[in-house]
Amino acid sequence: MSTPRQDKIGCSDFHRALRMDRRGFVRAGMLGFAGLSMGKLLQLEGAVTDRSKVSRDKSVIILWMRGGPSQHETWDPKPDAPEEYRGAFGAMRTSVPGVRICDLLPMSAKIQHKYSVIRSLHHNDAGHSSGDQICFTGYPAEGPSNLYPSCGSIIAKQFQHVNPRLPAYVAIPRMMPALGSAYLGNAFNPFETNADPAREGPFQVPNFNLADGIDLHRLDERRSLLKSFDKVRREADASGQMETMDKFQQQAWDIVAGSKARDAFDLDAEPMKVRERYGFMPEYKAPTPDRCGVPAWSQRILLARRLVEAGVRLVTVDVRWWDTHVKGYESMRDGFLPRWDRAYTALIEDLEQRGMLDSTMVIAWGEFGRTPKVNATGGRDHYPNVFNAALAGGGIKGGRVVGASDKHGAEPAERPVKPQEVLATMYRHMGVDTSTQYLDYAGRPHTVLPFGNPIEELF
Repeated sequence: MSTPRQDKIGCSDFHRALRMDRRGFVRAGMLGFAGLSMGKLLQLEGAVTDRSKVSRDKSVIILWMRGGPSQHETWDPKPDAPEEYRGAFGAMRTSVPGVRICDLLPMSAKIQHKYSVIRSLHHNDAGHSSGDQICFTGYPAEGPSNLYPSCGSIIAKQFQHVNPRLPAYVAIPRMMPALGSAYLGNAFNPFETNADPAREGPFQVPNFNLADGIDLHRLDERRSLLKSFDKVRREADASGQMETMDKFQQQAWDIVAGSKARDAFDLDAEPMKVRERYGFMPEYKAPTPDRCGVPAWSQRILLARRLVEAGVRLVTVDVRWWDTHVKGYESMRDGFLPRWDRAYTALIEDLEQRGMLDSTMVIAWGEFGRTPKVNATGGRDHYPNVFNAALAGGGIKGGRVVGASDKHGAEPAERPVKPQEVLATMYRHMGVDTSTQYLDYAGRPHTVLPFGNPIEELF
């Protein structure tokens, strides 16, 4: 039995990484004024990355249904249960004999054979942020922020070097606490678009904008000046470190000055017919940046497809807010379900038509489910005892149903599944060894996952 690998980077390097501002993967102004800042960042990434056995063509899209979608009103309806459990909606047949889902998801029902469902997920934490952490890290929450790195940060650490012209890990539109890199350091936080595809006007990612008064010509002049300063150090260097620094400086420059990242994020280049298939609503204006209305999902999800097509490894799409405590029927009927149905099926079919579904795993889930019994306000409350997820692509066979809940949708009745098993399934797709160890700030080793094996029934 092989001994788990340990990360060889020292704690001081982790603290240096932590001090770096990485809310935006590239800040061109910072690169121009601070010289080697971005190069040092990339040097750190390259120094700690295991370069063996990487998959160059695989990616993951996580559609994060934050707030907790109701199992009854999505993929596990209970049409034979009493009304206070089954709710106001019915169950409809799908393209897979014997499988029914909520009758407000007709487009999803038609392509049920292209994705699979887990109906017996469970854990024991009913908090939004703490539930987030379980599902993104595989470790129990011990506070408001991650003590362990998210799956996206693990992917960034292991794969950023493969395509340095693009960030390996992207959050649309911004990072939630559970998406953080913890002791891996800020270098492995997600690149945040910050701009929201649902906002009025052209979609522009601010992190690719140069500081006022700086253009690429002037930035190149500063780069040349820095190279001249490095010449003396290079001549005196006997260790080869300057040669390594040159390489990472070039990668930083390629991200800023190259067109690959800019093109990937150029959502306005997408044909209007495709945008409308996902559910584009030109007349819609999101009310606030934080509670941006469900139509935002469509273009966020489309942007995720563009990014993985360009080479981004993991994209998390915030498709909140499924926290339906009050008037849950109205919220699901008038907002969430019809728009989800359109955008989700558009993504699966779009990936398939482009020949990308086998290489792209799509995971749709939230931090927990909803109470089996409807509350007095017509909604359902937080409930981690049982919840659902839908998975497609990445070798997963469509039309499968893993596990089952009881007759009220209250507890797992067959094949209980832990969130760690979903993460293990994703990691295997990406070629990540979950026994790999990384050191925390105190120098203690932690495995990528504390436990959990891939869900073989999906394959």
